[in-house]
Amino acid sequence: MELAFNSTQPVGEIVAAFPGASNLFKAHNVDFCCGGARPLGEVLREHGIPEHAFLAELQQAFTEARRRQEAAETDWRVAPLSELVDRIVTVHHRYLKQELPVLSEFVSKIFFVHGSRHPELQTLGRQFHQLKAELEPHLFAEETELFPLIQAYENSGAQSDAEQAVKVLDQLETQHQTAGQLLHDMRETTKGYLLPEDACRTYTLTFQKLADLESDTFEHIHLENNVLFPRLRQAAGGAKQ
Repeated sequence: MELAFNSTQPVGEIVAAFPGASNLFKAHNVDFCCGGARPLGEVLREHGIPEHAFLAELQQAFTEARRRQEAAETDWRVAPLSELVDRIVTVHHRYLKQELPVLSEFVSKIFFVHGSRHPELQTLGRQFHQLKAELEPHLFAEETELFPLIQAYENSGAQSDAEQAVKVLDQLETQHQTAGQLLHDMRETTKGYLLPEDACRTYTLTFQKLADLESDTFEHIHLENNVLFPRLRQAAGGAKQ
């Protein structure tokens, strides 16, 4: 695949085209906010970062993002349950594990810098960190309790295994409602992630990443509430998936 980015592009332009690049820049302490107009190659040389290795890492992140989009075209209503679970873990869980810590810092940063002029950022920070506190143990419970039970059912075909999995998902499903409400509240607080006139690059990126978080989490919850869980309940009623 042809490289999507090159060393002559300004770092800010790269992040604008691919917000996921911000995680890589942050990991290498590259300033994409105030220094966003500088060419990537110049910044990498200044930091002593090998250009070829960095571009390869950037390309890999971009390629994975493209694959996420392509995977969305699969009809998960008929795909094997194990493939659906793998999709949820490798795409949506991985995304949240990467993005939640980064967004935590971004949300806190824009509040400290802009909170005196935009007090709603304090409310946004509280809502986001409550969402983070809800999602992280939820992911752990799914991966260590629910999903192994689904795999056991798929291996055995036994209705009793499906029934056991349903008991666990009944406990977890209500957490989706809490997450959905918090996402709604965050959108309301930000007036649909409407940027103020004085928004800096980090402010802009934070709102873009929060909107992406909302979209990904809605897709994540959709796959579980509307596809995985109904299929599992049907299996508990006696029909193997």
